[in-house]
Amino acid sequence: MTKKNIAIIGLGGVGGYFGFKINQFNEQSEEHHVTFVARNKTYQQVKENGLQLISSDLENNVTRPNKIIENISELKNPDLILICVKEYDLENICNQLTGVITKETILLPMMNGVDIYDRIRKIIPDNVILPSCVYVASHIKEKGIVEHKGKPGKLYFGNDPMHPDTDLEWITRLLDNSNINYTFRDDASIDIWTKFIFIASFGLVSAKYNSSIGAVCTEPQQKEEATEIMKEIKLIAHKKDIMLRDDIIENTFQKASTFPQTTPTSLQLDVNSGKQNNELELFAGAILKYGEELNVKCPATQKIYNEIKTKLANKINT
Repeated sequence: MTKKNIAIIGLGGVGGYFGFKINQFNEQSEEHHVTFVARNKTYQQVKENGLQLISSDLENNVTRPNKIIENISELKNPDLILICVKEYDLENICNQLTGVITKETILLPMMNGVDIYDRIRKIIPDNVILPSCVYVASHIKEKGIVEHKGKPGKLYFGNDPMHPDTDLEWITRLLDNSNINYTFRDDASIDIWTKFIFIASFGLVSAKYNSSIGAVCTEPQQKEEATEIMKEIKLIAHKKDIMLRDDIIENTFQKASTFPQTTPTSLQLDVNSGKQNNELELFAGAILKYGEELNVKCPATQKIYNEIKTKLANKINT
């Protein structure tokens, strides 16, 4: 098989975990050419010391890519790009990618959000984009060092609806060889929306109350607000012909109740520390945008969106 050029953009919790596993396999097999794209201190650390992944299922926890770069413009003829950046960086990254991709480049965004595919497609109209979502409990411990806890990370992804006949066999083989847990479906939309209904509702409510996943499950007011947001998301999904399970709201609370009670959400942490770059638009913004397009009223999401925006504004002014 021809050597493929694989790039991982972003070495945070997601990119650091999945990028590590792909590169560790490739270091031994030398089947492909792997490039990491990172900035500033992360770039320096990985260039000098390699990427480190602290995880109980690894013996060797350092890996070194074929190449590490700071600028996307340095990428040459990429065959596969894993986009592992914060959602507020997505458009900026995609605009830079337009200058380096070929018509054969496949994009795999390892990001959780129902509008990620559409946002990439607006900027990159012709390439293969694989809709996906990820589950992984990992975070940046220090620049260039990612810590993973709990179960192995899992990737759900599917065919590009615009290019359903693309041969992805080499990508699934790469994931298998890299010991990455994944599920491939012709249509991954149910998986993506099932993840979203959880992260959006719990993220928004915990951010408003500066609470935790456990509190959203057990505090009556918080549980009610999360339920109303879930109902709105479910209505939008139905209008898009994405048939979520009838019991998805009950199932989502059951899933959340398995987390440690005090588990925070990233939106809660960002909003309550006054961080202006956060996932509010990824969650509430996407719900409101699709609601407007599909004529689905979303009063619960609109209300909490306004409240969080006010909270953020007040933090700037104090």
